[in-house]
Amino acid sequence: MENGEGAYAQDGSVDLRGNPVLRSKRGGWTACAFIVVYELFERMAYYGIASNLVMYMTNRLHQGTVEASNNVTNWSGTVFLTPLIGAVVADAYLGRYWTFVAGSAIYLMGMILLTLSVTVPALKPPACDGASCPRASALQLGVYFGGLYTIALGHGGTKPNISTIGADQFDDFDPAEKLHKLSFFNWWMFTIFLGILFSSTVLVYLQDNVSWTVGYGIPTLGLLASVAIFLAGTPLYRHKAPQGSPFTSMGRVIAAAVWKRGMALPDDAKELHELELEHYTSRRRFRMDATDSMRFLNKAAVKVDSVHDDAGGGDEADR
Repeated sequence: MENGEGAYAQDGSVDLRGNPVLRSKRGGWTACAFIVVYELFERMAYYGIASNLVMYMTNRLHQGTVEASNNVTNWSGTVFLTPLIGAVVADAYLGRYWTFVAGSAIYLMGMILLTLSVTVPALKPPACDGASCPRASALQLGVYFGGLYTIALGHGGTKPNISTIGADQFDDFDPAEKLHKLSFFNWWMFTIFLGILFSSTVLVYLQDNVSWTVGYGIPTLGLLASVAIFLAGTPLYRHKAPQGSPFTSMGRVIAAAVWKRGMALPDDAKELHELELEHYTSRRRFRMDATDSMRFLNKAAVKVDSVHDDAGGGDEADR
């Protein structure tokens, strides 16, 4: 059916078993409610750790300001690099849902390890005694930084996938759901900044004035709650099957463009090699027309003989 409760999602969405899904049973705002709440607690957890790292390293690990700043910078850089790996794994192999679940489990282990490192006496340096501030032992540094980098690894599996899982709950082929997707991202950003606000005020205050155990324990419990909330919404989610490595498609386009570098581009973009509309419809995709941006790559779709068309990656150039 095209309309009503029997309408299937038209964008290729499936359940975890690969079966087509009904719009009335999965996706939409009902599913996104779980995802938005997850993001609120996750941002609270992440910034509850990140906002006050330099203070902990200088005041409790007894590191110099320069050393602590370098350590925080190195960790922050790792946090921003790991999502590149997580995105490729999700799109090419595991899918977004399972990559996210694996990443969240690793993320939670890192938070627990970090909380233990600021709680268990043997895992944290003793307080300064007058002018003497004992340096952290190798074990203490190993546990603390092990927790930090475990969080960075888990973050690589969660961060690039949770927002796209949310976007997957809305069908671009349905005008009403397409509008709802725009509204979803507004709420998404609102929850992100709300979580950051709470972390940068309440949690930082607790860390500085109550205890680091409380200041780290609350975001750890928050992350545990957020993962439980996300998993509770599993029966309601729509999913997209892995599409293979994007680097393969990109490589084919670049190789074809280089091979055809001596050929002239037609004045009319409609003369470029293009597949029939039925090809995109069957794959639940939109056709992307050629543009003047990075015009050299359009040469991958210049028409030659049929053998060369097959090898030239015209399909990849139009994605």
